[in-house]
Amino acid sequence: MTAVFECTYDNERYVGLGLPQPDGALRLYPLGDLRLAELLPRALADGTDVAAVVARAGHPVEVPAADRRSVRTRPPLLTGHPGDTLVGGFMMTHNVKVDAQVPDQPNWFVKGLGDALRLPGEPLGVPADAVAVCEEAEVVLVYVGDADGVPRYAGYTFGNDLTDIGRFKQHAGHLSYAKLCDAAVAPWLFAEAPPRVVTGRTTVERDGQTLWQGEFTTGAQALYYDLDAITARLLAYRTLHRPGRVHYVYLGADRGSFHAGVGLRDGDRIVLDFASHGVVLDNRLAWSGPSPYEAEAPQPRPVAAGTR
Repeated sequence: MTAVFECTYDNERYVGLGLPQPDGALRLYPLGDLRLAELLPRALADGTDVAAVVARAGHPVEVPAADRRSVRTRPPLLTGHPGDTLVGGFMMTHNVKVDAQVPDQPNWFVKGLGDALRLPGEPLGVPADAVAVCEEAEVVLVYVGDADGVPRYAGYTFGNDLTDIGRFKQHAGHLSYAKLCDAAVAPWLFAEAPPRVVTGRTTVERDGQTLWQGEFTTGAQALYYDLDAITARLLAYRTLHRPGRVHYVYLGADRGSFHAGVGLRDGDRIVLDFASHGVVLDNRLAWSGPSPYEAEAPQPRPVAAGTR
């Protein structure tokens, strides 16, 4: 697996290869004129060795383990302006969740623009009036609009599509509201075809103690739908076409803590260990303060965790 990541170090932009070891040194290559958002889709299309191209970008810098705190990673291929990024995904895609009658294309939703993304270690914002929140461990496909605006596949990463599932359970038509929580995303972009099988474990911690753990399985093989077909149909809409726009497409999740009867709270720590791929997302939940409109909005009814 070829993993690529972007970061800043000493106020300069760099690119790295592979998954960094927790306590090891880092080898970083100056980003310079290298445009990963253009390079990666082309490399995947024509079979170019991404690692070799990155290694030719310039003389590498060795960052010692003691200086790792000075390195700041970025969401994969994130543009300089949040409005040039669209974060969305599909719902009810997995075999374990679909009912007997399902549409030929799953529901698609928008979570927000680039500023909805949070890296590991950053808090995940939750609306003040959330009904019942659940983590969702997911594969995230990354696309970049080419010169004509057509989204081209650049690789995949992993994320947590935090969702107010309680609001959706109250009213299925309120999916769009339920998705307006922050989304965690790993900074490592795997420059290869989407994974067929991903396995891992979710851990929920409260006040320093493990509250709940559960295994999850995702990836293309776990989907009820054909992945190529549903992504092609979504990205065929010309409304989504814009040169340079980065699309993060979350592919849906296995069952999680909500389905096990766990009610998440402000301050809970969610650890998603995508063990099959060596990636860990670690974020705390942070309920937002009341908005200026909250006094005017009707209050939602509570929904018990564990509801299907």
